[in-house]
Amino acid sequence: MRLNKISPFDIVNVLLMLVLIIVTIYPLYYMAIVSVSSGIAVQRGDVFLYPIEFSLKAYGIVMDDPAILRSYTNTLLYTSLGVIVNLLMTTLCAYPLSKRYLYGRSLFAFFVVFTMFFDGGLIPRYTVVHSLGMVNTIWALLIPTAVNVFNMILMRTFFEEIPEALYESATVDGAGELKILWKIVLPLSLPVMATMFIFYAVAHWNSFFPALIYLNDKSMFPLQILVRNIVVQGELTSQATETGSAEGITMMAQNIKYAVVFVVILPILLVYPFVQKYFIQGAMLGAVKG
Repeated sequence: MRLNKISPFDIVNVLLMLVLIIVTIYPLYYMAIVSVSSGIAVQRGDVFLYPIEFSLKAYGIVMDDPAILRSYTNTLLYTSLGVIVNLLMTTLCAYPLSKRYLYGRSLFAFFVVFTMFFDGGLIPRYTVVHSLGMVNTIWALLIPTAVNVFNMILMRTFFEEIPEALYESATVDGAGELKILWKIVLPLSLPVMATMFIFYAVAHWNSFFPALIYLNDKSMFPLQILVRNIVVQGELTSQATETGSAEGITMMAQNIKYAVVFVVILPILLVYPFVQKYFIQGAMLGAVKG
């Protein structure tokens, strides 16, 4: 059997994909090798393709810093509770709007979708959160972002594709709306629920602006705020300032910055390959109507 001749288009396509892969992966690789290289080599600009004078000292400083460990715990807490609130509120919003017999369904849907395109702005939002007494509390991070309208639309579309005969059969058997939702809809909606879980979890893990606006207590800061202070403002960890002379701290500053960033993104890098299919499913939800 003769192999098909490789066309110039295929060659160009493969080369473009290789360039794209390198451009995407190299920044992560560079960040990793800098974090485990000598501070002096980093200052000289010698680190390019491989680590120089391999050392895990920066990671030791990062992992021993109580501020980073506390922020890590805060981020895990905010992400866990946030996903629970998001899934609950998104489901309770999407399920009624998926019912064609809901009185005023179009009007309710309009008001919900309206918030997707028009926002009151930062100052009115902060005023509302402050008037509700949620400033400097965990609820300031969870309640204002309880429902993502785009995710709600995806979930509503999935609910609409469930055969109406299932609803009618459950109604004949005497099941109410909550029982139908719990016993029938949710078990059939595991793909969309998994997709929403991933979407919301990644959003909460990477979120830093709400915490920057609403939180004043440093002990409540999530990991992203700490990373911002270290990378953008140049604030080193409290443990780093105790490691030695000012010159030594300056030499390790870049290593510590990259080590902190790598520690932050590592969980997402490890989890993403296993949940990538759910991102693809999420993009395709509702694309084909049965």
